[in-house]
Amino acid sequence: MGAGTALLLVLGAVLLGGGGWPGALTVDMSAPLDRVGDWIIDNRDGHPLFLYFLGHVSNAVIVCVRAVYLLLLALGWAGVTAAAALVAWRLAGVRLALVSAAAFAACGLLGMWVPTMQTLALMVVAVLASVLLGGLLGLAAGLSARMDRVLRPVLDTMQVLPAFAYLLPVVLVFGIGVPAAVLATVVYAAPPMARLTALGLRGADAGVVEAVTSLGATGRQRLLTARLPLARKELLLGLNQSIMMALGMAVIASVIGAGGLGDRVYQALASVDVGAALAAGLPIVLLAVVLDRVTAAAGARLGTAAAPGAGRGRALALASAAVVAATAAAGHLTGRLGWPRAWTVDTAGPVNRAVDWMTADLYTGVPVVGGSADWASHFTTGVLNPLRSGLQWLPWWSVLLGIGALGLLIGTWRTAATAVLAMAAIGVLGVWAPALDTLSQVLAAVAATLLLGFALGAAVARGGRLDRLLRPVLDVFQTLPQFVYLIPVVALFGVGRAPAVAAAAVYALPAVVRITAQGLRAVDPGVVESARSLGATGRQELLQVRLPLARPALLLAVNQCVVLVLAVVVVGGLVGGGALGYDAVLGLAQGDLATGLVAGAAIVCLGLVLDRVTQPTQRRTRTGKGA
Repeated sequence: MGAGTALLLVLGAVLLGGGGWPGALTVDMSAPLDRVGDWIIDNRDGHPLFLYFLGHVSNAVIVCVRAVYLLLLALGWAGVTAAAALVAWRLAGVRLALVSAAAFAACGLLGMWVPTMQTLALMVVAVLASVLLGGLLGLAAGLSARMDRVLRPVLDTMQVLPAFAYLLPVVLVFGIGVPAAVLATVVYAAPPMARLTALGLRGADAGVVEAVTSLGATGRQRLLTARLPLARKELLLGLNQSIMMALGMAVIASVIGAGGLGDRVYQALASVDVGAALAAGLPIVLLAVVLDRVTAAAGARLGTAAAPGAGRGRALALASAAVVAATAAAGHLTGRLGWPRAWTVDTAGPVNRAVDWMTADLYTGVPVVGGSADWASHFTTGVLNPLRSGLQWLPWWSVLLGIGALGLLIGTWRTAATAVLAMAAIGVLGVWAPALDTLSQVLAAVAATLLLGFALGAAVARGGRLDRLLRPVLDVFQTLPQFVYLIPVVALFGVGRAPAVAAAAVYALPAVVRITAQGLRAVDPGVVESARSLGATGRQELLQVRLPLARPALLLAVNQCVVLVLAVVVVGGLVGGGALGYDAVLGLAQGDLATGLVAGAAIVCLGLVLDRVTQPTQRRTRTGKGA
């Protein structure tokens, strides 16, 4: 094996040479993309495609978002807060109703009431459209095996794409503004709803469906009276996931003119104003936590408590509507629809003073341990720079050979072919060096995340105090949009590649910890008991029994870690991460479609490479079946 590898390397060096991707194998996409962009700009006001279809779609999005925003403003801060509390009470109980009311009040106290309403208006429209689109696709996949086979690779690809990649095509068609932001959010948030809807329909109790069929029900009646009611929990989980993904994308979409809280965060990060970024980031966190908790609690309560009768439910709904209307009317009469300025709290000033103190006293010169900026500098010079230089030094054909070998090792020839072609496409696009720069950041963040995540997951799997302490922290971390993670790392480390890697590691850590802990807990207790009876120590039990038997869960944790890390490393282009993320941001900011779209396509290809070479279990199973 070693001799064969050495022979291949020698032959490759002789026949193909070394260095980066050869210029003769690149395709200049700038000219055709510029022509496409010019054609769209020239025909946007006169071509039938824009006049009679895309223009109507854009206008409909603007009208819907504006209508929801005006409704929220008409309700006033008191009406919106009362409505949020009443909805939470009806769906999730009194405790979450109080949490919802406190969260909306905190948005006002931070001086972010109007941006919060702008984000909420965009969210409402995007989530409704995502649920409708995802539900229809899931319905088709759940009822038709052929449609399921057609949609599965599409949904697989959509779920591994970083959020930034969704912005580029819609900007090309719709330009900068709210329509592009809403449509990018819809495309990003629809796949979870589609997948879970299809899963719920296919997993419906066959006995119940057979009983309904035996009573003479038609296909439509079976769907409405049996399959959809049996899939209610999956449908509500799909709604929860779509809401969370839509919120994360709505914040990122501020780069293309979505406005709202995301725009405040983006502008603050661009000027390195950590205090302003935190003031806008906290309402995002509060919205995420409230929306996640309410929908999750509603799903947990589904079927566990007796639902109110139709008459009682109608009466409660009417009473709730009356309370909201009365609250809004009181706001109109007192002239207090907007949040009073006297009730706001300045958090930006104290935060910026704290950051200034950190810059002066904690960034450098701390005895023994060094400062946070020192850590970032050492990590950049000691890890990121050598890793990037090493990857960019490798001959291009050796990178393709290594990816192909890894694909064959853990999957099938299709896995290897897909990964190699995707990586080769990056070279053809002419962004080989920036892609390897991004890959170096991804590998560094993945290594750090897995090292810490596996250790914490093993500790959490044992239960006890650490599990109870980490559970709420992991809950909160898993609801935060990607943008929010950039704020604390900029405060601690400044701007650069190291902060982007740190944000990516923190973003992916909760998923790794939870999947690892769940896999270790699921190990057969009989096998563990047998190991203990043979005198195995706790360390031997973990290393020789639990970890090997939890291999599928650990591999899933690696896959999820890679996908999540790539998403934030790309967003890290906003805080000096450079590479493909910077090119994507630059293309969007300057309207340079060639730069932005080429970087976005390369991000998609890199995501496919990383996803394909970290999903071995399913492919091994299929290979075994085929054999």
